Amino acid sequence: MKRTAASALTSLVLAAALAACSSDNSTNAAPKRANTTTPSAPAKAVPGGEATAGIPPKPNAARKVGYIRTLTGIDPDIVHGREDKAVDRGLNQCQTIHNFPKDKPKQTKMAEMRFTSPRHPEGFGKVKAAQIVEAVHVNLCPKF
Repeated sequence: MKRTAASALTSLVLAAALAACSSDNSTNAAPKRANTTTPSAPAKAVPGGEATAGIPPKPNAARKVGYIRTLTGIDPDIVHGREDKAVDRGLNQCQTIHNFPKDKPKQTKMAEMRFTSPRHPEGFGKVKAAQIVEAVHVNLCPKF
């Protein structure tokens, strides 16, 4: 009998707790309907959609060659035989340029941290980092 009373008391407490948590205080409120509509189709990818988020598309072969040549002209160790990595870093730098368009010191600081090599683990210094920012901007994301 004690077990039945305890179960009944527990049920009462739970019901009271649920009633207290209700966001609708009116007693005549209709129950809330679940959303039974089907979700809409996903939006189609918009060309350049990544560019609006600050990440341009990967460069074509000619643009990539120009970018790599420009970096190598600044310092051959920037690329250090890892062209794809240099492009990825450049695309990430484009996002910084996009997010901070008028903050050249921030862009330069991020390039100095982002572009490193085994011989330059702390970056290439502010002067070369500023040149890298310009190379990235001109070759990978000129619309930013």
